[in-house]
Amino acid sequence: IMSRIDYSVWDHIEVSDDEDDTHPNIDTPSLFRWRHQARVERMEEFQKKGEELSKGLSESRRKLAEAQKKVKELSLSKTDDSKAELSKAQSEEKKLKKEEREWEKKLEDHNREEKKMPWNVDTLSKDGFSKSIVNVKPESQEETEEEKEQKHKTFVEKYEKQIKHFGMMRRWDDSQKYLSDNPHLVCEETANYLVIMCIDLEVEEKHALMEQVAHQTIVMQFILELAKSLKVDPRGCFRQFFAKIKTADQQYQEAFNDELESFKERVRGRAKIRIEKAMKEYEEEERQKRLGPGGLDPVEVYESLPPEMQKCFDEKDIQMLQDVISKMDPTEAKAHMKRCIESGLWVPNSKTDDGDEKEEDPTYEEVKQEQEETKKE
Repeated sequence: IMSRIDYSVWDHIEVSDDEDDTHPNIDTPSLFRWRHQARVERMEEFQKKGEELSKGLSESRRKLAEAQKKVKELSLSKTDDSKAELSKAQSEEKKLKKEEREWEKKLEDHNREEKKMPWNVDTLSKDGFSKSIVNVKPESQEETEEEKEQKHKTFVEKYEKQIKHFGMMRRWDDSQKYLSDNPHLVCEETANYLVIMCIDLEVEEKHALMEQVAHQTIVMQFILELAKSLKVDPRGCFRQFFAKIKTADQQYQEAFNDELESFKERVRGRAKIRIEKAMKEYEEEERQKRLGPGGLDPVEVYESLPPEMQKCFDEKDIQMLQDVISKMDPTEAKAHMKRCIESGLWVPNSKTDDGDEKEEDPTYEEVKQEQEETKKE
């Protein structure tokens, strides 16, 4: 039986914005492992429930056996006390029989539900499918992360065109023939590149192409996991995968499609994150360009101003601004004008329409004088 998939091989896939650097980056969360882990937990929870039901049924039967034994013993006794006890014991026996039937029904329902559960990649291989022993793969020494990275980069540089060609295929027969002609493509490096290719296509809004390449990504994933379960070189067992999938029953096909649909959802999620990250970086670059002499963003400062001050800047009316500030608390007015200057929203010592340069910030100076005179009065 095919063992559970070890999705850790996908952990090193990086979704890079650098088109020239598509090699894997260790520590990037797996596209597959999250969903797989959730499914494993659901399966374990379901199995635990079955064990609890079996335990409950066994306990119920034990109690019933004791009650039946007691009824039998009391039936042989002829005393009045025994008759009263017998009546009580028979009621208990009846109650326990009912409980036993309830436990049996719960366990039957659980077993029926288990049979209806769709196959997944953890359970899709039958014994008859995993009997062939071909090219048994020797235990290889674990590669370092640097070695994996370099191996991926070298492989992609050499076979990128062939990987892309395989990613665009549609028919099972075409895919099998292409891998037969190019068996070196049956490896993790191909699968890793196809994952990145999917996300690139989704970012570019080439959704139909992404779905096609996603199909081929899952084909490669299933082949690799089959090889791992049989402990053989993947190049020696990919034909078994195609033989199985082309003559598969409905459950097997549904298991494949289930993995495919889940993968496409993960690709869409990763593409969305990448787009959002790019937008944030762009917005931050634009914000940096806007910053005034004091390091403040004029947009943010403008949005923080009272509506009446915003209107002054909208209409570029200095007199209106003077009037608005004159009615404000001096401390508040000074704070607002200071932020306007530091953001470049207000430029002191700017040139007038006649080309004369003003020596002071007239708006603030006049307002300050007016406010001081008002206080004296």
